[in-house]
Amino acid sequence: MSQDNTPQIDTPSSEVTSNFESKLDKFFKIKQRGSSVKTELIAGLTTFLAMVYSVIVVPSMLSAAGFDAGAVFIATCLVAAFGSLLMGLWVNLPMAIGCAISLTAFTAFSLVIGQGVSIEVALGAVFIMGITFTLITVTGIRQWILSNLPIGIAHGTGIGIGLFLLLIAADSTGLIVKNSHAGLPIALGNIDSFSAVMSVLGLAAIFGLEKKRIPGGILLVIIAISTIGLLFDPAVTYNGFFALPSLETAQGGSLIGSMDIMGALTPTILPVVIALVMTAVFDATGTIRALAGQANLLDKNGQIINGGKALTADSVSSVVAGFVGGAPAAVYIESAAGTAAGGKTGLTATVVGVLFLVMIFFSPVSYLVPAYATAPALMYVGLLMLSNVSKLDFDDSVDALSGLVCAVFIILSANIVTGIMIGFTTLVVGRIFAGEFKKLNFGIVAITIALIVFYVGGWAI
Repeated sequence: MSQDNTPQIDTPSSEVTSNFESKLDKFFKIKQRGSSVKTELIAGLTTFLAMVYSVIVVPSMLSAAGFDAGAVFIATCLVAAFGSLLMGLWVNLPMAIGCAISLTAFTAFSLVIGQGVSIEVALGAVFIMGITFTLITVTGIRQWILSNLPIGIAHGTGIGIGLFLLLIAADSTGLIVKNSHAGLPIALGNIDSFSAVMSVLGLAAIFGLEKKRIPGGILLVIIAISTIGLLFDPAVTYNGFFALPSLETAQGGSLIGSMDIMGALTPTILPVVIALVMTAVFDATGTIRALAGQANLLDKNGQIINGGKALTADSVSSVVAGFVGGAPAAVYIESAAGTAAGGKTGLTATVVGVLFLVMIFFSPVSYLVPAYATAPALMYVGLLMLSNVSKLDFDDSVDALSGLVCAVFIILSANIVTGIMIGFTTLVVGRIFAGEFKKLNFGIVAITIALIVFYVGGWAI
């Protein structure tokens, strides 16, 4: 039996591919972090599909306040592209950035509609908020806050965000709805509706595929459910793929560079800017810490790898948001879908950024991925983040229970900052009554006082 000992010769195309992957690996340190180019690409696409709903939700909310929906769509894509590319290429972390939904709602309904502020002044407030946020970051204040985040509250934030993701996903599919009767604030929705059934079946499918370690299992479920929706759900319609973008509003102007900075520097608007900054500092910082913990991207001291750069990328994106006509930016909780799919490097975030640039030209495609297609991924990630409970040290009961208080009130108040504030307060007061004064430091006490003043002053969003 003869054996062919002819040496295998790589074709030019395979050599190019190999060299390209080698350069990617060297730049992003992919193998060093225990990942692969394929895994990172899948993780990036998974994160993109999990957060692409923002290009529908953000324009919808801001258009209700008088913004031009088409211009905001472009702005939303630009903010997500810029922030995610910055996080990927400069920071090298698998976290995507986009217009924060909570801060978008505040900008639209509280600032513009509630206070009657003009769109230009509102964008000026966003721009100033971004500048202030960046100064707090580059001066080390934000890193100092992160360094003084007690272990229990750090893990509690992750647990609370996991619960928050579960609630957001269940609400988006109608599985859980607001309770119209007296009693508890939420209730079971229409359990036999198409969206509810698809989300539950999708979650179960992810359990099975991830158990079998099927590469891209989460992404496969999103694609499969989107396809089923297109075939059987009348609400999912095909409106084409390509659409030329326009930077002009319906009135003929443009949101880019239209912010009124001087108008935002008034006694009536500055408190709003402070509220935006304080919310972003604790909300986004807590999210980044939780995501880094889930992806095992913490150093031996428990600090985020490239944490300083990550915080800067986050804050600078809000400056860009104010300039292009979008809402304040933040790291998206949905990035956890990508880290759950194996993303560990900036290549994941880079893929997200590139896809949002492409989305500018393919706006109709965003309507082909219904909420119930991405909800299973978010639910799965939320469940994974509940594993932070095992990291709580119940030998230090004050720290552990304060972390649980933080988690519970994040979900009960639907606000990450509120949970962190109550967690810090119970920690400090608990330490005092336990006689554990030595376990408190200036940083923890100062942050607690600042958060309490923030809430007592009525600035909380």
